Amino acid sequence: MSATVSSTDAVQPESKEARLLAYLRERAADGELYFKSKFIADDVDLSTKEIGALMVKLSESATDLTIEKWSYTSATTWRVESA
Repeated sequence: MSATVSSTDAVQPESKEARLLAYLRERAADGELYFKSKFIADDVDLSTKEIGALMVKLSESATDLTIEKWSYTSATTWRVESA
């Protein structure tokens, strides 16, 4: 018997980090973006904890975006801007 792989099995889903990065790039293309994780969680299909962890990682690795913690009032507000 031979195993066959369908094209849908071979396609890797987009990573959580890539999905969030694409969202941030699109939204910050026209200027600054301020947001709280809970308000974009549904848009990027991630939990607020996942977004928070990824934002810290992206703030260090994304060279085309400036990402910083802006304030904390019941949840972190993030500021994102095209670099």
